[in-house]
Amino acid sequence: MVKKNYQAMQESHEKTARAIGKNKPVSTKYATEICREIKGKPVSKIEDYLKRVIEHKDFIPLKKYNKKVGHRKGDSKSGVKSGRYPENTCKAFLDILESVKANADFKGLDAEKLLIIHAFASEGFRRNSYQSKGRIAGKRRKKKSTHIEIVVMEAA
Repeated sequence: MVKKNYQAMQESHEKTARAIGKNKPVSTKYATEICREIKGKPVSKIEDYLKRVIEHKDFIPLKKYNKKVGHRKGDSKSGVKSGRYPENTCKAFLDILESVKANADFKGLDAEKLLIIHAFASEGFRRNSYQSKGRIAGKRRKKKSTHIEIVVMEAA
């Protein structure tokens, strides 16, 4: 499906900025877990947090999609100790956060005071890929993609 509009409707356009990433080749499950984790937090802290996850110094807590996931050392985050290090998904979120900061800067908002008020991930278009090796014919597989949208607001 093609993503055409945002899931959240904006109340005041002058204090908010938004960005969307369409058909990013990342996992929808990890993207929904990251969206749950970043809502209501400042953009600067979230950027540092995602960079720590890429370096495997911090983890994304998995509350919903946590079957057969090992525990991580250290204190629990968001009430759970199970987590993973989804590097590709974190890189996609960092790209979208850069885009939303640029959009906020264009509107004249202060980049230091931005809070994430809405983050949403949904399943994107599934592309076919073919595994060439095999006995008689190759296997057809679907490559996943995800739509990610982020809306920020300037805190008073």
